[in-house]
Amino acid sequence: MTSFGDLLGPPPVLLDLDEEPESQLTSGRPAVEVAADFPTSSLAWGTLAEAALDDEQVVTAYAYARTGYHRGLDQLRRQGWRGFGPVPYSHENNRGFLRAVAALARAAKAIGEEDEYLRCLDLLNDCDPEAAGELGLGG
Repeated sequence: MTSFGDLLGPPPVLLDLDEEPESQLTSGRPAVEVAADFPTSSLAWGTLAEAALDDEQVVTAYAYARTGYHRGLDQLRRQGWRGFGPVPYSHENNRGFLRAVAALARAAKAIGEEDEYLRCLDLLNDCDPEAAGELGLGG
């Protein structure tokens, strides 16, 4: 588990469980249906983005991932996050947002948007230095 030892920085943000969308995705319901029924779920959008990346539909993946990223930002801000500070990957409920950011990074890189790719990597590293590696982007 990552240690967030900066005593002067904000405490880690631990998002609330997005139980129903996660349950439906786990049970095999198509992510497109889950996202339509739960449009605030960054997990659903991130799942859609990952599937689009797997199918080499990078522009579609970019759009899905950007939606998941923004939905996650909304959730983080409601928890008091001010655009910086730890969002630990070890807290499972944070993973939908972090997965959407990682998918956005991969899609941005695939379409040649290097600045966006680097911003996403910076965000992941700022949220949790282990997140990029856990999500297959290296450290």
